[in-house]
Amino acid sequence: MKLLAYLIGLAALVWSGIWMAGYWGVTTALPAWFEARQNEGWVAEYDDLTVSGFPSRLDSTFTNLTLADPDTGVAWDAPFFQLFALTYRPHHVIAVWPDQQRLATPAEKLTLATEDMRASLVLDPGTNLTLARTNLAVQGLTVASSLGWKLSAAAINLAMHRQEGTESTYRLAFQADEVTPPAGFDLRDEIELPRSFSSFKADLVAEFDHPWDRNAIEQARPQPVALDLKLAEIVWGDLQLHAAGAVTLDTRGIPTGDLTIRAVNWRDILEVARQSEKLPISVLDTVEQGLGLLAQLSGNAQELDIPLTFSGGATRLGPLPIGPAPRIILR
Repeated sequence: MKLLAYLIGLAALVWSGIWMAGYWGVTTALPAWFEARQNEGWVAEYDDLTVSGFPSRLDSTFTNLTLADPDTGVAWDAPFFQLFALTYRPHHVIAVWPDQQRLATPAEKLTLATEDMRASLVLDPGTNLTLARTNLAVQGLTVASSLGWKLSAAAINLAMHRQEGTESTYRLAFQADEVTPPAGFDLRDEIELPRSFSSFKADLVAEFDHPWDRNAIEQARPQPVALDLKLAEIVWGDLQLHAAGAVTLDTRGIPTGDLTIRAVNWRDILEVARQSEKLPISVLDTVEQGLGLLAQLSGNAQELDIPLTFSGGATRLGPLPIGPAPRIILR
């Protein structure tokens, strides 16, 4: 019995030592990271950091947190932010966001309200904290912009898993449920549309120029160099868009490759684009002329397979140039 009691006491002492080592690491590394960002010119502040969870967890809570990157002009602040990890699995982290937070860009300020927002992150062991996989789940999202628009979604799920045998190629799956678009897209007086999208999802394999790790926040976001879109789907009442294709991207984010879009009730979709005022009318007119020609050739006035080719910095609808190729850059 004495031996058993001794072994139990020794095990408790060792486990306490492991937890204290983790506690010391968290309470040292996190403040040091904020100090390093401040030395680089960031706004990186918080009122308080508490670590709890003894003996099995390391739960970190920041209060009144603000981060602002001077290079991109992106800023984020929240009343709290939490990171949870098991003592024996410190590289598997659960992140929890508050029910209200703010995100600012050089173009606008966004207020995000959620019923629940959390993510599971599995990181490779080591100081670089390279992302192996993550799953983000958001419930009851509302986004309000300083420019006056607002959208909402009942739920959003995003999974990002690194492909086996690669360093910086990830498969991404995205799905949003009951997405209600901004009021500027509300054409229900002209087109019979439900209040929200019935389907909003995508399945994509993306290769980046370097892995997603701590440098993605500290220095620069990894930029995509190749995108393989298995399927993207948006269904809004009778309006449907389905897309698939693959492109490579140069150092400026200009794509080269092909994308095929299937559009159902495509004239109504163009009307939605016109009402959004996000694209030049001249571009939309050119697109409509090209699609009208395709519709005549296909014999189907409502449903089209639209072949888009990106080459030499231009976008072509079949042989017809319709405008410059989009730039795909992560800020």
